[in-house]
Amino acid sequence: MNGILNALIALAPISFLTLTALVVVVVEAAAERGERFSFWIALVGAAVAAATSVCSISNGGTFFEGMINAGGYGKYFALLFSIVTLLVIALSRSYLGRQNILHGEYYSLVLFATIGMMLMAAAADLVILFLGLEVMSISLYVLAGFMRKNTRSNESAMKYFLLGAFATGFLLYGIALIYGAAGTTNLDNVMMMLPVLSTSFVFWTGAGLLIVGLSFKIAAVPFHMWVPDVYEGAPTTVTAFMSTAAKAAAFAAIIVAFGIIHDTRISTAFAVLAAASMIIGNVIAISQTSVKRMLAYSSIAHAGYILAGVAAGSLFGTEGVIFYVSVYSFMNIGAFGILSLIEGPEGKNLSFEESAGLAAKKPLLASLMAIFMFSLTGIPPFVGFFAKYYVFAAAVGAGMTWLAVVGVLTSLVSAYYYLRLVVVMYFREPGASSYDETPTFAFSAVVVAAAATIVFGFAPSLLLSVMHMFV
Repeated sequence: MNGILNALIALAPISFLTLTALVVVVVEAAAERGERFSFWIALVGAAVAAATSVCSISNGGTFFEGMINAGGYGKYFALLFSIVTLLVIALSRSYLGRQNILHGEYYSLVLFATIGMMLMAAAADLVILFLGLEVMSISLYVLAGFMRKNTRSNESAMKYFLLGAFATGFLLYGIALIYGAAGTTNLDNVMMMLPVLSTSFVFWTGAGLLIVGLSFKIAAVPFHMWVPDVYEGAPTTVTAFMSTAAKAAAFAAIIVAFGIIHDTRISTAFAVLAAASMIIGNVIAISQTSVKRMLAYSSIAHAGYILAGVAAGSLFGTEGVIFYVSVYSFMNIGAFGILSLIEGPEGKNLSFEESAGLAAKKPLLASLMAIFMFSLTGIPPFVGFFAKYYVFAAAVGAGMTWLAVVGVLTSLVSAYYYLRLVVVMYFREPGASSYDETPTFAFSAVVVAAAATIVFGFAPSLLLSVMHMFV
């Protein structure tokens, strides 16, 4: 009994968020029109989960028969997921109201998805990694189709579900093959057996299938085809959540599963995925007329940038990956958050044409969007520049200079479509688009994301110091 209690305390963010999600479910079932209570309970729960992840830094070790790791980067990711969830929930209530989908079940689904993400990052066993991924994925399938009366939202949920289930099959079969070769799913034990397993065809086939399954979740080419349609059809706040926290969770899983394997074959596979994602994501983003689809294709490109750090296979590369997914979360939540604030009925105001003259009608929103676009491009002194520097430097240090060159050249391509939005907002005559009053509470979440983008840009060592606190 004491062992279980110690485990729950050490895994405080997961424990508390699970309790919060269950309370929200009960409130929705018991209270008439309990959406308002669910909102505040979920908001407070995410804030407390973030606080407990910091307060329980010293409670490390593995628990539940060595299946969950309570310390290290897993707890850092718990902090990151809690903050992202807090910002998404803050953005959501006003957006759900404007879209006539104000239902309290939304908040419980977001919380359960976050719990799955935390499990993925804390996994010390492939079974827990799979369990966390499924908890996250099933919640996101429902959230993607949350606009039940919108055919595009229904279509996005169906595509995400079918392709996601297919990718999960690859992942699960990969885990089965690794178990067949190693006789264990414990990652520490697999690492100890690597000298023996390095010549096993079954093991490397399983590792390859594991890469396929996780590449789908990070939206790396050629497993990216679901992204534009799902991101466009899902509610915008859900898209913000999927493109940041879910992507970060998938990269956390890659670090958990492959951070222990330093092999040329693994590095080459990730390098090829990185190069393809950077090239195809950036090139196709140029032709988009919808800002939401543009950001969807750019997220594919950013998956490629981050994979450059994974391909390096070094501690510096791993730190670069964690730094990148952290700051990318703030940048992308800010960008999608602004889209959620200006979005009208039936997805109005989300195209480049409809964004014309936004600076004249909503100067604060336009200026914040410009900050996020500059940072996503990688223009100093914003934090996006340092994020790309870290992963490209790791690639160069690992002897993959060609991959860093591809990253730099494709970043130049991205400048076209990111800065195109800035030009449209500031230098085009305002169109007929009309915007509702900006809700203060939701706007504050965008301001927080912008502040993080600027502060960590001027002081990237501050975020690195926070990361090192958890290791």
